[in-house]
Amino acid sequence: MSARNILIPALPLSLSLSLFLLGNAVAGTTIDLSAEANRPAANDLARATVFAEITSPAAGESAKKVNALIAEAVATAKTYPKIRVQTAGTHTYPVYAKGGGRIEAWRMRSDITLETADTAALSELLGKLQASLGVSGITLAPSPETRRKAENEALLDAIAAFKARAKLAADALGKPYRIKQMSLGGQSYRPPSPLMRAAPMAAMEAAAPMPVEAGESQVSATVSGQIELAD
Repeated sequence: MSARNILIPALPLSLSLSLFLLGNAVAGTTIDLSAEANRPAANDLARATVFAEITSPAAGESAKKVNALIAEAVATAKTYPKIRVQTAGTHTYPVYAKGGGRIEAWRMRSDITLETADTAALSELLGKLQASLGVSGITLAPSPETRRKAENEALLDAIAAFKARAKLAADALGKPYRIKQMSLGGQSYRPPSPLMRAAPMAAMEAAAPMPVEAGESQVSATVSGQIELAD
């Protein structure tokens, strides 16, 4: 079979030029940007953990004493209707004699968690409970509602800051721009340090209310994205 030549008709010049420009078009210059904003959030939720701890020669004796202390503390806490009370766990440990081997006593510990938005009531209650219980920690943080409100406000601030930064960059280069991509999120908050980590029961006395200063936490939000400058 003899070979045949196939002729392809030439494209019109205008169409050829359009295809060339389309094939060689390049996107405008892109710039990556990010912005962050912070809002204060009131620490309107307080949580304290108190504990009873007894060491006795017999495990049953430790349990009896601890249970009595916890029952008394729960009854006292329930006289404060704005404070939520929850038992948080009980643990019993053997106490070994020096040199190891022989168990000479049993130590039992039981915790109670107290949670409230009324810091004045919590302060007063802790003052009463310190007569017989230790305080292992107090933390203050925004309630879920307060934190969510601050996060939303911080996010709006971060978006405004992103747009301002985008305009600044585009104006500096003398070009219009459009937002090509944007990611919202990264909300977080920085809680304050615990007011108290631990206090031995030997140091506790029936006392005046424990000072509790709520203060604020900082809630932050971040926005990142990309803008495209027109050529």
